Amino acid sequence: MQMNNEMTVLAKPLNLQDEGQQNLVMQVLKLVLNCLNFDFIGSSADESADDLCTVQIPTTWRTIFLEPETLDLFFSLYHSLPPLLSQLALSCLVQFASTRRSLFSSPERAKYLGNLIKGVKRILENPQGLSDPGNYHEFCRFLARLKTNYQLGELVMVKEYPEVIRLIANFTITSLQHWEFAPNSVHYLLTLWQRMVASVPFVKSTEPHLLDTYAPEITKAFITSRLESVAIVVRDNLDDPLDDTATVFQQLEQLCTVSRCEYEKTCTLLVQLFDQNAQNYQKLLHSPSGITVDKAIQEGRLAWLVYLVGTVVGGRLTYTSTDEHDAMDGELSCRVFQLISLMDTGLPQCSNEKIELAILWFLDQFRKTYVGDQLQRTSKVYARMSEVLGITDDNHVLETFMTKIVTNLKYWGRCEPVISRTLQFLNDLSVGYILLKKLVKIDAVKFMLKNHTSEHFPFLGISDSYSLSDFRCRTTFYTALTRLLMVDLGEDEDEFENFMLPLTVSFETVLQIFNNNFKQEDVKRMLIGLARDLRGIAFALNTKTSYTMLFDWMYPTYLPILQTTIERWYGEPACTTPILKLMAELMQNRSQRLNFDVSSPNGILLFREASKMICTYGNQILSLGSLSKDQIYPMKLKGISICYSALKSALCGNYVSFGVFKLYGDNHFDNVLQAFVKMLLSVCHSDLLQYRKLSQSYYPLLECLTQDHMSFITNLEPPVLLYVLTSISEGLTTLDTVVSSSCCTSLDYIVTYLFKHIAKEGKKPLRCGEATQAGQRLLHFMQQNPDVLQQMMSVLMNTIVFEDCRNQWSVSRPLLGLILLNEKYFSELRASLINSQPVPKQEVLAQCFRNLMEGVEQNLSIKNRDRFTQNLSVFRRDVAEALRSDGSTEPCSLDMMS
Repeated sequence: MQMNNEMTVLAKPLNLQDEGQQNLVMQVLKLVLNCLNFDFIGSSADESADDLCTVQIPTTWRTIFLEPETLDLFFSLYHSLPPLLSQLALSCLVQFASTRRSLFSSPERAKYLGNLIKGVKRILENPQGLSDPGNYHEFCRFLARLKTNYQLGELVMVKEYPEVIRLIANFTITSLQHWEFAPNSVHYLLTLWQRMVASVPFVKSTEPHLLDTYAPEITKAFITSRLESVAIVVRDNLDDPLDDTATVFQQLEQLCTVSRCEYEKTCTLLVQLFDQNAQNYQKLLHSPSGITVDKAIQEGRLAWLVYLVGTVVGGRLTYTSTDEHDAMDGELSCRVFQLISLMDTGLPQCSNEKIELAILWFLDQFRKTYVGDQLQRTSKVYARMSEVLGITDDNHVLETFMTKIVTNLKYWGRCEPVISRTLQFLNDLSVGYILLKKLVKIDAVKFMLKNHTSEHFPFLGISDSYSLSDFRCRTTFYTALTRLLMVDLGEDEDEFENFMLPLTVSFETVLQIFNNNFKQEDVKRMLIGLARDLRGIAFALNTKTSYTMLFDWMYPTYLPILQTTIERWYGEPACTTPILKLMAELMQNRSQRLNFDVSSPNGILLFREASKMICTYGNQILSLGSLSKDQIYPMKLKGISICYSALKSALCGNYVSFGVFKLYGDNHFDNVLQAFVKMLLSVCHSDLLQYRKLSQSYYPLLECLTQDHMSFITNLEPPVLLYVLTSISEGLTTLDTVVSSSCCTSLDYIVTYLFKHIAKEGKKPLRCGEATQAGQRLLHFMQQNPDVLQQMMSVLMNTIVFEDCRNQWSVSRPLLGLILLNEKYFSELRASLINSQPVPKQEVLAQCFRNLMEGVEQNLSIKNRDRFTQNLSVFRRDVAEALRSDGSTEPCSLDMMS
């Protein structure tokens, strides 16, 4: 019917000056687009990844799609309508190009593709409409979707392919030359070429793909257009594309595959451009006048060239390579390493942030490609580098890397982007035992391990010139440094003490200042830096021996300082957040590093310190009173979420016997649980789910509490218990599977606890034991609030029947317990669903429900649960089939059935 409406639009002369007619056409096109955009199988695809989308058209629409007039209609609408409407026609064509392959037979699919290609050719031969930004963007998406949904082997078989690929190449080159226009649209063009080139090795067709002709032209257009943009950006003071690193990195990663096709041409071009620009730059450096504008232009061009060399070197991993190609990589890499030497020799006067960031990109790409466990030592990349630079293998490259890292940390302390990227590079190098063994032999690494102070590395200072947010990179630095330390550390406590000496000195300084009159800002900065340093160290210490060394260093001398800091400056997140994160990291029993000796009290001591800190923060933060919407997360909820993460790690770490606290009258465990409750009651339900970090710390903590500490849950005051159960009910429906799965598990533990209590109560005389009293309290609460569990059963059944249930297994576990506890309400739900359907379907649904409980017994044993879970899977499939309205055999979205 929609297609008939569209044909009517073309059959009758339209007066698009008439606002009514124009609006009608717009609404009809939007309706068609919404139909094509519908999630037909309930896949809930991520809309942000629309270049990977396939439209699951129902089989009943097949005849419409087989008619060539359908595609012709929308191409004709594009050519005949004004931009506002033609953009909608192109959006529909994007979806047509994404139609699932299984809708057609092979000959039908080839014919359908041929019609799409004809439409592309017609648009490119009449490109006037593409001057509109909306049309241009949708057309780029359309081209990308063609390659996403059709293989290169299919495309080359289309009669018009040679002409169309030429037109697309010219269109892409023109687009790249207009670098300032629509970078988001260019993304789709580069996606098209990246996937085309990546498919070349898999093409079996004898038809020429012609990519060896056009891919080098695309690469050349990108390179030359970016270099030509620099002068315009500098002279006209425009926004520099290099500043938008996210877009630059994305485009370079797409280009790396394209650039390796006919690599000789690309390499020759880059060598020529690099030599020319490097020579010009050296002349300017030695020029007495030092023309600022020309120097800035030359530096911008060199930055682009370094990025591009790194990109093509990184492309080796994405495309078939030869020894000759490796030799070309060596030729290009020589030039960048020479530039590094030139730039570092002139520091600090001769410095440029953009070139430094580009160099770090290149070094990282070279590391991924030619350094590591899988490296072939005979790689030709080192042939030319050995002649020019004396770099013969990856050991020499690692020395160059570390020298560069130390240089950057020395001279770029005030430039956070360079420091941050340098430390990330160091961190990447420090992952992998083989590389670590090589790195610790290098003099630059030995220097860093013995001299990690602000004297040698200014970014470790606490000067007011450094933003507090810049301190974050210190965690990365100490993580990498501690990994290097761990290689040969073993059980050498003296070596560890020497490594920790700069931090020891800082803490001793803080202790002295705390005992005298002190400058608050300096102390705060010092403590923030120390907390970030220690968190990096703690993260890297993954063995029992090394972690124990750190704990013995911190306790009992330095942990109280952090407690005092939380107490004094609880209202300043910049100060409290790093300390709370440090405590959360210390509580992590990663790799069983917290399994202390049997005679050691360290596990309990660590928990006591964490308990004190959480209680201190929780009590103090509540004194802030009401906060504005923009203040509530940074000032309060972020800290609460970190506290919850720390508590969860402690409760689930298996290094503390919590019964000990009650046995010896120690109230730290009770206190931290009460702090948990107080903080929770200060948070509204909507905030629990609105702030992802908070929900992903609260719900796993609740799961841990319901698993091992049900006595605490049953002792909660009725309003608090109702709050907790309501939070579970609301979390069941969230799209975040981490949260919904935790809610299902928590509910399962609660329901199982209640079920077991009722079962025991029915078999034996009522005992007065503590466990029995706890179960009785929970049972009494549920009897007073029957709608709580009923509501959750209703939510879970609705999820199973009507929604895209991504965690079906998790949902099935509590659902059985809910059904067994409240069979009457389950019968009502079942009757309601059956009676809501047409009479012919009612008996089918009734049978589905009978099958659901077939073989399921009145208990919650593992075997019985597994049987119910299996039945539920079949039940969901059968109900979907029963509720299908169109009678087709295609999968149907459960959303449609509601």
